[in-house]
Amino acid sequence: MEKQPAVYILASKRNGTLYIGVTSDLVKRVWQHKNDVIGGFTKEYGVYTLVYYELHSSMAEAIRREKQLKKWNRAWKIALIEEENPHWFDLWSALIA
Repeated sequence: MEKQPAVYILASKRNGTLYIGVTSDLVKRVWQHKNDVIGGFTKEYGVYTLVYYELHSSMAEAIRREKQLKKWNRAWKIALIEEENPHWFDLWSALIA
């Protein structure tokens, strides 16, 4: 996958702790989370499963979307995930395939 702005959601488990982030290189960033390269929230709470992502045409657009999603209540975030990924599969393998 080429570098492209993206918003993503990681989860600790189904209906578990959620993390929303933005990046210009989704493969690299998710790998960093999964391998504890960067300390912080995801490492502390074991949030490693990529359950949702959106690709955007610009970083400004991706950042706007990230801020929007972070303001959503939990039920809306879960509904968004389950609309695209009802079984909460780890989408990581599809990214690197």
